[in-house]
Amino acid sequence: MELPKIQFDVLTALDVATEPIAVPTLAATLEQDQSPVTAACAQLREIGLLTLDEVVFDEFSLGKEGRAFGDAPLPERAIVGVLLAQDGECKLTEVPNHCDLNAGQIGQSLRWLNQRGWAKKERDTLVLQNKAREQADERQPDELMLAALAGDRVARSDELVAEGIDVAAALKLLSKRKNFVVVKQRTTRSASITAKGRELLAAGVSGREKVTQITPELLADGGWRNVDLQPYDVTLAAKDLYPGKEHAFQRTLDKVRRVFLEMGFSEIVSPWIESSFWDFDALFQPQDHPARDMQDTFYIAKPATCKLPDDALVDSIKNTHENGGDTGSTGWQYRWSRDRAHKPVLRTHTTAATCRALAAHPRGEAGKYFVIGPVFRRETVDYKHLPVFHQVDGIIVDKHASLATLLGTLAAFYKKMGFPKIRFRPSFFPYTEPSAEVFLWLENRQEWVEMGGSGIFRPEVTRPLGCEDRVLAWGLGLERLAMMIHNLKAIGDLYFATMPWLREAPLCRS
Repeated sequence: MELPKIQFDVLTALDVATEPIAVPTLAATLEQDQSPVTAACAQLREIGLLTLDEVVFDEFSLGKEGRAFGDAPLPERAIVGVLLAQDGECKLTEVPNHCDLNAGQIGQSLRWLNQRGWAKKERDTLVLQNKAREQADERQPDELMLAALAGDRVARSDELVAEGIDVAAALKLLSKRKNFVVVKQRTTRSASITAKGRELLAAGVSGREKVTQITPELLADGGWRNVDLQPYDVTLAAKDLYPGKEHAFQRTLDKVRRVFLEMGFSEIVSPWIESSFWDFDALFQPQDHPARDMQDTFYIAKPATCKLPDDALVDSIKNTHENGGDTGSTGWQYRWSRDRAHKPVLRTHTTAATCRALAAHPRGEAGKYFVIGPVFRRETVDYKHLPVFHQVDGIIVDKHASLATLLGTLAAFYKKMGFPKIRFRPSFFPYTEPSAEVFLWLENRQEWVEMGGSGIFRPEVTRPLGCEDRVLAWGLGLERLAMMIHNLKAIGDLYFATMPWLREAPLCRS
C-alpha cells in the first residue's frame, strides 16, 4: 500500500513521538508549510490513522488606542496622582498645569474617575475619594493587562492568568474603551497516531510523492515516473478573481454602438460645443422658446460666437422661421435673429449631429445614421436625472419609409439589447409629426419605463436642409437603459459606483 509522501511523513513522525504533537510543531519538524501538513492530518483523520485534538483559546494584543498606555498610566491614574500631590483637591482648569493631559483628555476622564470611585466633581473642583487613596499603589486588572501587553506582545489568556492578572475583570473594565485591547479566538490542533496507523506502518506502507504539475526537471530526469499528480476537486470554493474590464456603463455604450452598426447604420459625430443654429434653429425651434433660456441651457462665454454654415442654408432656415419658406408652413411669424443663432451652447441633444448629417446627405439617396454622446441640460439632480447624460440619436432617410419602419427599427434595437417587450405611445415633439414615446417593460419592477421620443421630421426641419425625402428620427436616453441592464435604482450609481459593484457587475446578462 502507498500513501502520499506527506501523509507517510506525518505518520512516521507521530509514530516515534511519546505525546501529541501540535500541527505547527509537526510542520517545522518536517520542514513543510503548515497548510499542506494540516491538510494531510485532516485526510489521515478521515481514514482513522490519526486523531486531532482541538483547543480553542483567546489571544490578546493592544489595540490602536491601547498602545499609548502600555508603558504610560491611564489618564485617570495620572489625575489621581495630581490630586494626591494637591492634598486631595484641584480645580479642573488647574489640572493640566500639573500633568501632560490637555483639557479634552481630562474631560473624557471624568467618567472613568467616577466609575472607579476615585474622584468626584464638585462644581469646578475635583475631589479625591478614599477608594483612590486605598488603591494609589495598587494597579487594577486593566492596568496590569495593558502593561503586560506592552511592546506589541501577543499573549494567551492562560499566560496572563499565570502572571497574576484577573483577565475577566480586566476585560470588563476595558470593554467600554474602544480599541484598547484586541481579542482574537485561536485554535490549536495536536495530532496523535492511532493503533490503526501504527499497524499500517508496521505492515510496510510506503510513501509516494504527489505533485500538482509536471516540471521540466521531472521530465528531464525521468522523475515523473515516481510521482503522482495531485487530484483536485473543481466543485470546491475558490478565490474570486476580478479581471480588468471596462466600466459597466461604457460596455452599455459600446453595445448600443455595435447593435446599430449591425443594423446597417453609419456612425456620425459632432462637437460637444454646438451653435444655437444647429442645436435649436435647424430643428425649427423658435428663438423665444423657453428651452433656450439660461435656466435650461448652458451657454458658452468663450468663444463668444460660432461659425454658421453657408448663407444659402442660413437664409433657408431664417425664412422657414419667419414665414415657413417653401415648406407649406406659415412659420413662427417673428423676426429671426442671426446673432442668437451664433451663440455657442453645450449641446442639449445629439439631434444637432443628425441635422448636420441630414444637411450633408446627398439628395435622393437613402441613408441611416446614428450618433452617441453626452448632452448637457440644467436638470435638477435626482435618482434619474443628471445635468450631463448620454443619448443615442438616429435618422433613416428614405422616401419609402413609414411610421411602421420607425417602430420596427426601434423594436429590433431594443430586442438586441435584451428587452423584447416594447410599446409606443402617441406624443408631441416640436420637430416631429407624428410623434411617439418609447416604453420598455421592466420585468423585475413590473412596470413600463419611458426611454425617449421618436417620430417623422416635419417638413420645416427637412426641406430647409435640402432633403425632400421622408426622415425618421429618434432620441433615446442611455443612462436609464444602463440602469435597467445592471439593475440599479439611481442614475448616480453609474458614476459614483463602489469598487465591489464595479468588480462584480457581470459582463453579460443571463
